Amino acid sequence: MRCATILFATALFVAGSAGAFGAETTRGAISVPLDQVRMIAFPTAISTLYVGNPVIADITMIDKRHAFVLGKAFGATNIIALDATGHQISNRQVVVFGAAGSAVTLQKGASRVTYACIASRCEATPVPGDGKDPYETGMSQIQSHQELGAKTGAAPQ
Repeated sequence: MRCATILFATALFVAGSAGAFGAETTRGAISVPLDQVRMIAFPTAISTLYVGNPVIADITMIDKRHAFVLGKAFGATNIIALDATGHQISNRQVVVFGAAGSAVTLQKGASRVTYACIASRCEATPVPGDGKDPYETGMSQIQSHQELGAKTGAAPQ
C-alpha cells in the first residue's frame, strides 16, 4: 500500500511538472501533407518561433497568435514558440507526409516516378525519392514554366 501511494504521488508530481514547461508540450503532432500548408493557433502572443529542421517544414507568422506551417520534405521535426519574456509557449512535433489518395507511384526497378491524380487525369509530380532523371526533368520543366509565367506577368501591356 505504501509503495502504491509513493508511485501515485510521483506520477502526480511528474504530470504537474510537465505542464509547467509549456502549454502545448503534450498536444498532438501537426500533420502536414508535402507541399501544403496548415494553419495553427497559439494560446498567447508569440515573440520567437523556431523550426527544428527547416528542410522538412517552414513556418510563416500571420499575426502574433497564428501561423502557416508548410510541408517541404518528408519527415518529422518540431517547432518551438516563445513569448516576449522568452518562456516556452509551445513545443509541437510536425510530421510531413505524402497526400493520401491523390498520388500514384510507379516503380520501375530502382527508378520511381510519382503522379498526382485528379479524377481520371494524372500528371508527373516530382517528389523527393523519385528517380534522378524523372525528378530532374520534372523540376526543370516546373522551373521553366514558373520563369515563363514571371516574364509574362512582368511584360508591359
